[in-house]
Amino acid sequence: MKNNYDRVAGFYDGLSKLVFGNALMVAQRSVLHFIPEKANILIAGGGTGAVLEEISRIRPHNIDITYIEISEKMLDIARKRGVGNNNVRFIHAAVESFQSAHQFDVIITSFLFDNFKQDKAEAVFQNLHNILISNGIWLFTDFNVEDKPFKFWQKCLLKSMYLFFGILSKVEAKKLPDTAMLFSKAGFKTIFQRSFYSGFIHSLVYQKP
Repeated sequence: MKNNYDRVAGFYDGLSKLVFGNALMVAQRSVLHFIPEKANILIAGGGTGAVLEEISRIRPHNIDITYIEISEKMLDIARKRGVGNNNVRFIHAAVESFQSAHQFDVIITSFLFDNFKQDKAEAVFQNLHNILISNGIWLFTDFNVEDKPFKFWQKCLLKSMYLFFGILSKVEAKKLPDTAMLFSKAGFKTIFQRSFYSGFIHSLVYQKP
């Protein structure tokens, strides 16, 4: 199965800390204060679920969370996380095929879109866009490559990551999709933006029109 992290679930968090230190979690944490009280949240491609514990520190109760993850082993780890008094519904599914009868106040995608080629990224974006309420908040964190000579290391690191996860997790992408274009075309407003790890990671908060 493409983009499935079952084979790396047991050491994924340790590997990410070895390479990036705490930068991945710090980047995700930087946008969580935009979650309103009593929010209905969709976490799409949540991985091992560390973000659930971070959410519970900021919003310890009255948050409804739907948590989608394609890797069953990642999902098993996420189920063991502390979530405070929040309600979490775990769903084993691919984000692109997820269907919901209701819309969400907040969508969180952390290091999700880097797995997809452009056409798949567009399909995933549209699916999530359709289930986010008007004026809803999208918390987006992912890798970023800057087109500057002294940032050439970013391309090298990204290429090595794609090679590694392409072999172990069948990640289909070879380069980052243009997500900024997708948000712009859909009329989203950027209300927060911050970079981490010398610009290789960025976190943005988008608001749907």
